Amino acid sequence: MSQGKQVGVGAAATLIVIAIALGFISRFSFPMFAGWVSFYLLCIIPMEIIASVTWGAQQPAFVGALKQPAKGLAYVVICLLAGAIIAPVMFATVGKSIGPPTPMLMMCTVVSVVITFWLAIMWGGWPITKMIKNPVAAGLTLLVVCYLLNYLLFRIFFSYEFMAGAPVYVPSLDPHGLFNAWLAQVFYLSALMMMFVVIHFDLWPMTKFPAVMQQPVLGIVWTIVALVLGGAAFYIGVFVLKMDPVQFMVRVPVPFIFGTIVVLNMMQGAMFAKLTQPVKGIVSTLAAAIIGSLLAMAYGLLAPVVTGVLRPGPPPYDFEIWLASALLGVTFPFLIFHAEFFKLWPLKKAGN
Repeated sequence: MSQGKQVGVGAAATLIVIAIALGFISRFSFPMFAGWVSFYLLCIIPMEIIASVTWGAQQPAFVGALKQPAKGLAYVVICLLAGAIIAPVMFATVGKSIGPPTPMLMMCTVVSVVITFWLAIMWGGWPITKMIKNPVAAGLTLLVVCYLLNYLLFRIFFSYEFMAGAPVYVPSLDPHGLFNAWLAQVFYLSALMMMFVVIHFDLWPMTKFPAVMQQPVLGIVWTIVALVLGGAAFYIGVFVLKMDPVQFMVRVPVPFIFGTIVVLNMMQGAMFAKLTQPVKGIVSTLAAAIIGSLLAMAYGLLAPVVTGVLRPGPPPYDFEIWLASALLGVTFPFLIFHAEFFKLWPLKKAGN
């Protein structure tokens, strides 16, 4: 498929998935959407990452060998089943079976996605994929490790004492960690944003150093880069420009991550495929930022029609929670389903 045609197919597929996602969201009230629905969908994303990245949408072998659309449907079912197992476990352990999902449970679930990206992409599943030769077993083990590590880090870094006295505050669920929970979550997403920036650059300039491109060195270096650059963006936005951290989240990292999925997954990087690094990385990064921001603005304008008028700002950040959930909690996994599992079928046929 030509470069221009791929961009066109990716753009069309993106618009179709967005329409489906917004239609799906419209079926729920805001409390239901921001609570149970978003919680469950967030629980399927780590499995989606393992299936698309660690397994390369090829494992288990009998699923990878299927033709479309059976292959795509099979992977969607795998992710939905994984979510049906993970959600009750998270609800019973992190959430102590207190419903609807509390802010503690929701944030822990959100950052589990970040940790899975970290271990699956930046670390390439190392050392698990090296120790366990069976790819299915390695992927499932990596999934479990991601959740365990995520919970440990959640207990260390997240504190909800600023919510004390609010109806949503549950003292027994507060880890009393080192940082305000909102600040911690926004920092996580800022670092994830920078992980994607590195991908826009095809890991340049690290690719110039063969020793760096081997695990665990790559994981270490890439993690440092993401933390330093993400921390700088976070610090400038929240502490220098004095932006509300939640509003910074939905204006900077969330739209950028969403735009990246459109540019790199839906369009398969075809927009700037003929360019070389670092120019390719610069324009690809800018394109993701612009596309993501425009789509986030469009979602914001459509929010009153889809869900109803939502109050922005603190407390309780209803609009910001809706926007982040709509972009990354619903549309993001739907886009990955279509791009990585269905390979844009039926808009794109196998082999094209």
